[in-house]
Amino acid sequence: MVNSIHILLVEDEAPKRTHIERFLTSLSPGLIITTAQSVNSALDALEKKLPDLLLLDMSLPTFDIGERESGGRPQGFGGIEILRHMTMTEIICPTIVITGYEAFLREAGNPVDLSQLRAEWEKEFPLCLKGVLHYNSTYDEWKTELRKALADFDIHKETSK
Repeated sequence: MVNSIHILLVEDEAPKRTHIERFLTSLSPGLIITTAQSVNSALDALEKKLPDLLLLDMSLPTFDIGERESGGRPQGFGGIEILRHMTMTEIICPTIVITGYEAFLREAGNPVDLSQLRAEWEKEFPLCLKGVLHYNSTYDEWKTELRKALADFDIHKETSK
């Protein structure tokens, strides 16, 4: 009998999404990976089937980008909107934020670095936030950090039992 772990990967950039998917599959081919590319499609996916783990980008468009759709208003903190919706609707899902940015601008225009945001988010989302890491396709540090975070889910080894 196969006990599969379901991961929802929310990422709008195709190269980054593919890179993360390949890494996850290399850790355990039995993973079920579903993807969403915007705030709205992520919320829809969470309501349809709660995953065992949510891997969440922070900067997301409101809607999926397509041939005739621009994605709506870009949201620098789109991932936070998803986490706040989860809190408001009492959806508890272990979440790891994977962002390509080391710093963000708040609405007032003030810069804030990822370590400061991590501390704020850990306080705001204590039930679901399991990690915040910086993704950089040039270096493998994100893989090491993600592998450590995934160890709690036994994803570092086969999911077959």
